Order: sequence, then structure tokens, then C-alpha cells
Amino acid sequence: MTRTRPRCRLGAPVLLALLVLTAGCADPSSDPRAAGPATASPSDSAQAKGFCPPPEDTRASPSPCISYGWDQRVAENHAYRQAQPITAEQRQKARPRATALAAALQRLAAKGTTLDGLRTAAAEALGLEVRQVEVQGDFLVPLHDMLVGGGEGRVCVNGTVDSGGHATAEVVGRTVEGTCLPGLGGH
Repeated sequence: MTRTRPRCRLGAPVLLALLVLTAGCADPSSDPRAAGPATASPSDSAQAKGFCPPPEDTRASPSPCISYGWDQRVAENHAYRQAQPITAEQRQKARPRATALAAALQRLAAKGTTLDGLRTAAAEALGLEVRQVEVQGDFLVPLHDMLVGGGEGRVCVNGTVDSGGHATAEVVGRTVEGTCLPGLGGH
């Protein structure tokens, strides 16, 4: 007995092959993103850039472009890291805590510590609870390349231990995101 193959099974691979071959055949000039220059020079980075339809497309009103400057875009993307302003009185009132945090970090820098030990020492220096202390970094023995911060309200005291083991602290405003230490990445 001979078997006949249905025609629809043979037609499907041919139709699929035609779809694959014609998929990349769109007119690139119809893409609104193609309206800009093909290459960017360093002087172009300061100018506004964006996605604009071709000049003959007048449907959009009042402006057909979504334009932005690169520096403005980066600044908006990192705005969550910006510290909120604090008054001179708030800064002056928190300075003793900054001095105490720098001294505590300097004592721990040479011998090192654990994460819990670092949080406890920072909390004692700042007059906070341990859960209110933020830590960034992972070099605990010896203590270096670390950021430690904490505060109440809009006022934060952030301390740093650099790669040489030198500790400093400063009074800053809480970030827009609500943390004392600036975030590590973009949103």
C-alpha cells in the first residue's frame, strides 16, 4: 500500500522560508529613528538628540520630536542619588556625630571587624539603633573601601574608610530615594 503525503505539510516549510527571507526587507527610511545622523561626534553630545519623524510627516503637534540632551538624561537618571538640602544649623548640630563616627571607623580600620561589629560601632557613634546604619563595601579585615552612614530625618552622617585605612565622616542630606548612602546603580 502506498502512502500519500498531504500537501499542507509540504507547503508549511516553503511558507516559513518565504517569511524568513522577506522579514528583513523593510524600508529603513520609514523608521523615525533613522532621521538623525548616522555617526555622532563629540560635539553632538552637548546638543539635544531624540527620535523625530521625517520632515514630511506633519501629523504631530505641537512638536513631533522627543528631544533631550545626553547630560540632562544622565542627570535625571541619577537624580535619586542627590542629597536633599539641609540647613547650616542641622549640619552644625550633627558635626559631633561625624567626628565620633570618623574616630570609631579609624579605630576599626587597622584591626578590621565583622559586619555586625561595624554596624554596632557606627550605631553607638551616631546615637542610632543598629538597624538604622547603612553599609556599602565588603573589605572588613582590614577595614577599607567601606561606606557607613545613618541618620534621622533629612540629616545623615556618612563615614568612609579609604583603601589606605584613613577614615573620614561628613554631614549630608538624606538622598531623594530616602537613604543616607547614595545608591550603587541607576534606576
